[in-house]
This record gives sequence, structure tokens and C-alpha cells, in this order.
Amino acid sequence: MSSLISLIIVAGLLALPVVATAADKSKENDPAHLKESVADHRAMAEAHLNAARCLESGKPEKDCHAQLAKDCKGLGIGKYCGMKHRH
Repeated sequence: MSSLISLIIVAGLLALPVVATAADKSKENDPAHLKESVADHRAMAEAHLNAARCLESGKPEKDCHAQLAKDCKGLGIGKYCGMKHRH
């Protein structure tokens, strides 16, 4: 009897990632999620444009990257707001 219960518990635990993945997929079609995603991308793009303008102005790269980090806090991945290549 205990092996049956163990089997049921293991099966339930194995099913959790499948359920989580299905939940993530359903968010892709959610209009509110899409709207939020678009807003995040626009905010990241604006932060990167500002960083480019900062660099063009002749300010030190360190200062421009520091401002980029502030502007992108909570939006992008890593300290360069999703710009993982070449940095």
C-alpha cells in the first residue's frame, strides 16, 4: 500500500512542471500580458536609446552604463538590461 502512495506522489511531482509550462503558454495569449510585455520592451528600448545618446555625448562608458542599470532596473536581464553580448 505504501508503494502505491509513493508512486502516486512521484507521479504528481513529475506532473508539476508540465502544469507550470502549460500555465506559462496560456499567458502568451493573454491580452493583459501582451500589453505589459510591449510596455516592458518599449521601456527597455528607451533606456538603451538614452544610453546610446549618453555615449555619443562623450560621457564615460561607466557613467552611461550606470544610468542604463538604473533605467532598466526590474526590466532586463543582467547589469546591461538584456544586452549580454559584447559587454
